[in-house]
Order: sequence, then structure tokens, then C-alpha cells
Amino acid sequence: MSQDFRFKEFTIKQDRCAMKIGTDGVLLGAWAHIPNTTYSILDIGAGTGVIALMLAQRSQARLIDALEIDEDAYEQCVDNFENSPWGDRLFCYHADLDEFTEEFSSEEDETNENYDLIVSNPPYFAPALAKETSEARKKARFYDALPFEDLLTNAVKLLAKDGTFQTIIPFAEYDRFIFLAQKVQLNLQRVTWVKGNQNAPVKRVLLQLGFEELPLQENTLIIEKYRHVYTEEYIGLVKDFYLKL
Repeated sequence: MSQDFRFKEFTIKQDRCAMKIGTDGVLLGAWAHIPNTTYSILDIGAGTGVIALMLAQRSQARLIDALEIDEDAYEQCVDNFENSPWGDRLFCYHADLDEFTEEFSSEEDETNENYDLIVSNPPYFAPALAKETSEARKKARFYDALPFEDLLTNAVKLLAKDGTFQTIIPFAEYDRFIFLAQKVQLNLQRVTWVKGNQNAPVKRVLLQLGFEELPLQENTLIIEKYRHVYTEEYIGLVKDFYLKL
């Protein structure tokens, strides 16, 4: 059976990826703020490449890079990029984040500029809290494969002075993540609390951070009115992507 996931303007193949298309990645791809002046974007931990592809659909950014450490996921991400309408703007690197940042920072090319926008849907399950058999799935889901400290430390080295770092994390990790962000001089600029339905607790948090101190924008996104009936806010956010919305 085909595991292809068809969006309105592109198709994702995901049979070789440990982590399949999920709500978190699509939310981040649809929610991320992309100013008209955005020239370059980096997606850290790209997986299938879905977030980078969504940002390519939404923007005129000329350079959209992705970073993926798992070899199978990297190869599939490259295929998904090449088979999309925006293949000329998308490029995936097969390297870990520390190596990528070190090489990026050491390049002597004076035209090499930091990214205007960095996005990441980072791994978030602690190894002690889950039982997994697939090594690739462990790497994709467990935050010891890409600790928040490493993610933030590298992001600030790669981010333009007026750029933003945008991500989605579990609500339970919010306080720790903001504390770590402040240690590397990143300020919270925008936050969306994500709830499955009106009566559900907040499970996810969408965050925009940057070096600039700006008035905080804050709101709550409720996904469903009830089972399989979506709110107008959620539909408005993702309707340009999902076929059935």
C-alpha cells in the first residue's frame, strides 16, 4: 500500500522515513511567519521535508535549506524536494547540526549570510518515557538525539540578527525551553497554545523567538469542535495544504 501523502500542491513520499506526516509539522509549516523580505530559510531535522515544502509554497524565499541526519530520511527528503514545483529553491544536507554549524561558520565566503528564518519540529520523547524498537524512530522522536540546548545554541549561530527561530514543542517543555532560549539571548516574540478541543488541556506550543525584543503576541488555537469537525481557525490555517479542507 502506498504511503504517499498528497497535499494540494505537492506529494510527500514517506515510506523510508521513521516519522510520518503528523499534525505538529503541518501546524508549524502553516503557522510560521514569513516576512516578504525573507531570502533564506533553514529547516533543522527535516524528515520528509514537509515543513520546507510548505514554506516554499507559502513564500518567495530564494534559498530553502534542510538538514537531516538519518540517511534514509535524507534521501527521501531529497526526492520529495526534486519532485515538487520548487525543486530549484530547495536543498537538503546530510549532516548533524553541530557539523553543519561548524562548517557554515568556518566558510570564508563573504557572501555567506545567516538565515532569515529557521524552523524545527524537534524530537521530544525522553528515552525513559517510551519503548521503541526502530533506531531511526528513536533518533527522530527522542530529544536526546537533538537536545533543546544543542538546537538553540546552534540556531543562534545560524540566525540573522533580525531573523526568527520558530518551532513547536510539548507544553510540558515550555518553561525549560524558554529558560534555555533566554540563556542564548533569544526573546519570545509570539506564542500559540494548541488544544485538541475546547475542553482539552494545552498539549503543544508554537513559538517564535528572535534577538529583537518585541511586544509578545499570544493566542490559543483549538483544532476540533468535536471529533473530525474542525474549527474555523484551524481550517483557515491549513486549508491551502490539506486536500479535504
